[in-house]
Amino acid sequence: MKILKNIFVVLLFGFFGLVFGTAYYVYKQWQQPSPLKEPILLEIPRGYGAVQMGRLLHRNEVIKSTRSFEWWCRFNSGKVNFKTGWYNIPTGQSIEQIVALLSSGRTATIRVTIPEGKAAWETAGILANSALKLDSVKLDSLMYSQVFADSLGVKAKDLEGYLLPNTYDFPYGTDEQNAIRLLVRANLKLRDEMQAKNSPVWNELGDWHRVLTMASVVEKEAAVPNERTRIAGVFMNRYRIGMSLGADPTVRFIFRNMTGPIYKSQLASDNPYNTRKFAGLMPGPIANPGRAAIEATLFPMKTEELYFVAKDDGSREHFFSKTYADHNRLKNTAARNRGE
Repeated sequence: MKILKNIFVVLLFGFFGLVFGTAYYVYKQWQQPSPLKEPILLEIPRGYGAVQMGRLLHRNEVIKSTRSFEWWCRFNSGKVNFKTGWYNIPTGQSIEQIVALLSSGRTATIRVTIPEGKAAWETAGILANSALKLDSVKLDSLMYSQVFADSLGVKAKDLEGYLLPNTYDFPYGTDEQNAIRLLVRANLKLRDEMQAKNSPVWNELGDWHRVLTMASVVEKEAAVPNERTRIAGVFMNRYRIGMSLGADPTVRFIFRNMTGPIYKSQLASDNPYNTRKFAGLMPGPIANPGRAAIEATLFPMKTEELYFVAKDDGSREHFFSKTYADHNRLKNTAARNRGE
């Protein structure tokens, strides 16, 4: 009996030794850093569980053992909630860190800056030429689609003016519709913020579409930030007395010619966007104004000025005047600054 007892004790210790040894080995496996030699971008499909995820990670050499990964997930099920999307997976991560990343929803992003004052077709080009690698034709088609605009809650014939300029972190894999949707949502969020500030100008212009329309002209004319509210004040003065805005950028918009010379035939255009010929606001924005231009439009400087002209002295600033006579005099000064 004593011999049997000794054998039992030996076997029992052996069993517990094996269990603890295996557990320690598994624990060490869990703590081992990923064998990944360099960061990778990996897409996690929808609905993946521990088994599928383990195989995917092992196939991409993110983990050494699918079994160790599955065991970790089984023993830590409360920490496992894999979320679909693209992820940047760095090197040197433990299984716990990998699971935490893939359960966080912190998907990989591509940063793109949309400058202020770009027309929709220019914005389409910026998105298409970015790392997003989107289709410029699809983008342009969507931006000028009233059906798509309606689906986004924009009551306009297109999305000109509603693509809020800013720096955006687009989720990796973003398509054309979702890229545009992100810009429009930012615009409409700003709309709600600005509406809460109770600007008298909002009431004068009537609605957000007309605010954006005026702001787009302010954006295109204000070359230096400190002149935005003053230029907005001039345009509001002209609007109030039924005087044409007289803004060259509105003519450029008609012909999609934002930088080249303007010809007399273009200035004579009967297009309703031609504020050199027609009084009042255009039918819609001529560009996508940024937050600063929108705020300047809603809260313009109080001034009696009705005119401004570029100084053409390299400063990008303008001369401002109350009368047409002073305006002509300052135009001559600008001409001399150009060496004419």
